[in-house]
Amino acid sequence: MNGSSTFSAFRIHNDDKGYRAGIEEMSTDALSPGEVLVKVAFSSVNYKDALAGTGKGKILRQFPLNGGIDLAGYVAASSDPAFKEGDEVLCTGCGLSETRDGGYAQFARLESQWAIPLPQGLTLRESMQIGTAGFTAALALTQMIRNGQAPAMGPIVVTGATGGVGSLAIDILTRAGFEAHAITGKVDQFDYLIGLGAKQCIAREGLHWGQRPLETARWAGAIDNVGGDTLAGLTRVIKPYGNIATCGNAASIELATTVMPFIIRGLSVLGVASAGTARVLRDEIWQQLAGPWKPAHLQTIANREVGLTELPDTFAALLAGGAHGRTLVRLD
Repeated sequence: MNGSSTFSAFRIHNDDKGYRAGIEEMSTDALSPGEVLVKVAFSSVNYKDALAGTGKGKILRQFPLNGGIDLAGYVAASSDPAFKEGDEVLCTGCGLSETRDGGYAQFARLESQWAIPLPQGLTLRESMQIGTAGFTAALALTQMIRNGQAPAMGPIVVTGATGGVGSLAIDILTRAGFEAHAITGKVDQFDYLIGLGAKQCIAREGLHWGQRPLETARWAGAIDNVGGDTLAGLTRVIKPYGNIATCGNAASIELATTVMPFIIRGLSVLGVASAGTARVLRDEIWQQLAGPWKPAHLQTIANREVGLTELPDTFAALLAGGAHGRTLVRLD
């Protein structure tokens, strides 16, 4: 690709005119610096994207920027010989829509160290059906396994189970040989979760954790997307030497617990920060997601597809708790 090109982007501003976001025309010359120019085919909608696009969360660290923490597409130009025009690449996190322009645009520019060649076994579309949500779920499970979690220890419970991370976590756990249980406030989605592989579904409203520092152990581990009282409750009911991977704070950033689960049962709480994952581990996880851990129900989990103009309504529905699974963003 020679010279600059004009294209559409969902751009976010915060200046004297206030916080605002919408579709604008811009030039590739105005994109964040990097060695690899990508013609974006797909992105996706994550909770973080909804916060950034509406201003309800402090996600961007500089302005203006194009939204979208995920992208997948074709190399349009590259100054790094490791990439050539037409190569299929993906990127999740790595500063997208935080410190550099993200994937809600027809073009994006990446630093070559964060441009991942599309793994064999995935299409560009599938990579964004997985996106940050699936990468986060797989990273959580990877860290749990590295810390001794094994299928023989018993079931893993997933909270916020109908969300993007939760839905993909159930699918990935099942693919990896674990028994997955689901906790959700959406009892009308039990059939959806069972279809993804959940062996047991529990209504959040009817769940009583108990108030003692240690309660009867129910699960061997957990992937928690909720935080707050839910995460505190989980610490009291995980079996000895189990792991809780904490991925989100849909309910609260607070955590009120005691040391007892840690010094009596040997519980480990593992933080999962997907955006800054080291490249070596990032490559390893994407190979897993393209191979043995590839979710079996991507079309069920990510069955909605929108364009740039539909992003505001999509953000509103996600923040209101009215969505389940994943939403794909089509750019080409």
